[in-house]
Amino acid sequence: MAVDNCLTHVAIIMDGNGRWARSHGLKRIDGHKAAEKAIHDAVQYCGEMGVEYLTLYAFSTENWKRPKAEVLFIMTLLKSFIKRNIDDLDGNRVRIRATGRLDDLPRGPLKELRNAMIRTGSNEGLNLILALSYGGRAEITDAMRKIALDIKAGRMQTSDITEDTITSCMYHPDVPDPDIIIRTSGEQRLSNFLLWESAYSELYFTDVLWPDFRRVDLEEAFKDYRSRRRRFGDLDSDR
Repeated sequence: MAVDNCLTHVAIIMDGNGRWARSHGLKRIDGHKAAEKAIHDAVQYCGEMGVEYLTLYAFSTENWKRPKAEVLFIMTLLKSFIKRNIDDLDGNRVRIRATGRLDDLPRGPLKELRNAMIRTGSNEGLNLILALSYGGRAEITDAMRKIALDIKAGRMQTSDITEDTITSCMYHPDVPDPDIIIRTSGEQRLSNFLLWESAYSELYFTDVLWPDFRRVDLEEAFKDYRSRRRRFGDLDSDR
């Protein structure tokens, strides 16, 4: 029987920019440019639907291995995206946040991002979380380092370590685990995205390339999610 599941946190792996560009006879950077409309639609629709958190996988730790020219373009695009959209996002009470090894970002984009986070920090609408220089394994590694330092300093014993301890050392322990992770472009893997947080997330895969992903596609994903009975391993949820 279908259950009207509540959507609090939606996470999206925005995939397919390069393939979209090739299919249109364009350069890869044109695919990144074309992705902005999909971001607008996702932010607007999630805000309308009362979603509290929207995490977008914008740039992974592995993406630094791409050609330097492409990386530079993406970083420049990040900076210009924030500058172009900050007034609209702030006006719609969107709170901009970021997750990842942010200090790896170039100075210009990082400054723009931090200014946007400060400006929108008190907004009470949708939390838009940009995953930048982010990797799930990197996040877990950084959490283990925090715990190791606490043990070394005598603030914690190994016997004190629980799942809650590890969660508290993640980049944003206040953010609930994603209810659904959506991946575009037909690939069916997490690609090092929110590995700790996705333990019981519902997964939704679509063949639509990210630059073509629109409100109707997000509606379809939400509809599919609400048709599922979520299970967390306990007896009640498995009935």
